[in-house]
Amino acid sequence: MRIAVAADHAGYALKEKLRRKLVAEGHEVADYGTNSGESCDYPDFAQAVANDVAQGESDRGILVCSTGVGMSIAANKIAGVRAAHTSNEEETRLTRAHNDANVLALGAK
Repeated sequence: MRIAVAADHAGYALKEKLRRKLVAEGHEVADYGTNSGESCDYPDFAQAVANDVAQGESDRGILVCSTGVGMSIAANKIAGVRAAHTSNEEETRLTRAHNDANVLALGAK
């Protein structure tokens, strides 16, 4: 499965951990940044992943910011994207099953 990932500065460290784990599990990962902890604007990264998923380049997307809420809101502005902010495994499983979520938004804090 191809998974697009991105984060803002607050989510950079968690995104890197997730990226490494996904690659280790055999997934193809498209990393849209950020590539450091320097301050940046999360909507730019949410849009990049959302467009990738909406255009069918990636099967799923994962976004990380401080809370996950901003990334979810920004990603959902793109037609064809169903981004969900979840806080545990059960919510994640259920939103995928019941809402056909194709982008996961996580909070790093």
